[in-house]
Amino acid sequence: MHADMIIVGAGMVGSTLALAMQSSGLEILVIDGGPMRLEPFDAGAPFEARVSALSMASQRVLERLNAWSGIAARRSSPYRDMHVWDGAGTGNIHFSAASMHAETLGHIVENRVVQDALLEQLHESTIGLLANARLEQLRRSGREWLLTLEDGRELRAPLLIAADGANSAVRRLVGTATREWDYLHHAIVTSVHTEKPNKATAWQRFTDDGPLAFLPLASDKPDEHWSSIVWSTVPSEVERLMALDDSQFCVELGKAFEQRLGKVLHSDRRVAIPLRQRHAKRYIEQGLALIGDAAHSIHPLAGQGVNLGFLDAAVLAEVLLHALERGESPADERVLSRYERRRMPHNLAMMAAMEGFERLFQADPLPVRWLRNAGLNWVDDMPEAKALFVRQALGLSGELPPLAKP
Repeated sequence: MHADMIIVGAGMVGSTLALAMQSSGLEILVIDGGPMRLEPFDAGAPFEARVSALSMASQRVLERLNAWSGIAARRSSPYRDMHVWDGAGTGNIHFSAASMHAETLGHIVENRVVQDALLEQLHESTIGLLANARLEQLRRSGREWLLTLEDGRELRAPLLIAADGANSAVRRLVGTATREWDYLHHAIVTSVHTEKPNKATAWQRFTDDGPLAFLPLASDKPDEHWSSIVWSTVPSEVERLMALDDSQFCVELGKAFEQRLGKVLHSDRRVAIPLRQRHAKRYIEQGLALIGDAAHSIHPLAGQGVNLGFLDAAVLAEVLLHALERGESPADERVLSRYERRRMPHNLAMMAAMEGFERLFQADPLPVRWLRNAGLNWVDDMPEAKALFVRQALGLSGELPPLAKP
């Protein structure tokens, strides 16, 4: 089977790139190891543990690909405010959409909702889809990539896109070098029902062991107040917390969160995820580009991972479409390097910022604690400084691709 471009991975980022390229005239094939089935949405089903904090820029990308309406038809939770505070001190900071004359800071959306909305558009398109296709071997064959699947089928294309996640098979088989390190933390993610409403606010407390975030989820039952939590802490503590029964876990969670939303009344099934930062030394080579988590994975501190991936897809689509207009080969390394030059500095800057925050709030020395708390309070009193943070949260900083522009 031959295509002009093969995208390995039909996740949120790979699907976004495919849809962004559907008017290119290229024959595009998206392959994935899963079934790529579109399941009916059940509004009464429990929230999925994995959620994303979609920025305004990500929303614009999804709107232009006609996927946002599918998200809105299922469920999403806008948030207008964010409260961050140091659990070991007095520092706190409050961000609001109103300060930027915006309606929201973003939307908390379950990953499966985003994925289904994108799959819906893929199934309605002319883009080729190959489900249950697990990549076994990969090599160059002349000017093309030759992909061999587990079942023996062979695929060929001059342009290959790795969108197959943090443990990318493409990246491994090609031998792309990465810089990576373990945070020595795991994150517990789940959905919880609290005594008090979440006020369409994202809450984040920095504890001695790691950050704890409560992200608002919109419930269709007015007497139920739901939030998605991301609790990052050391592995031994995660093991202890995961071993607790639900009622004990809720008590521990309420204490760690300082009862900001009252008692935690119920917890859905918990999932523990090891945290590891990873960044590919190169995003591209001849006929190959890495996007999303295949190129970079960061601490879930601010929920920016998928937003970086959406911008990767939008920028790569812009670069490839411009190349086609100029009569250039989209598989040319010089073309693909334009994508790398634009996205790598931005992604590295975000990774460095998240790493800096994580280390700052893990620091124990008293002078560092004092400076940390003083700094939070100082920024909270500086509207101009806060506006920069809000623009970053909205995804409005830096050079935006056409799909993400107002």
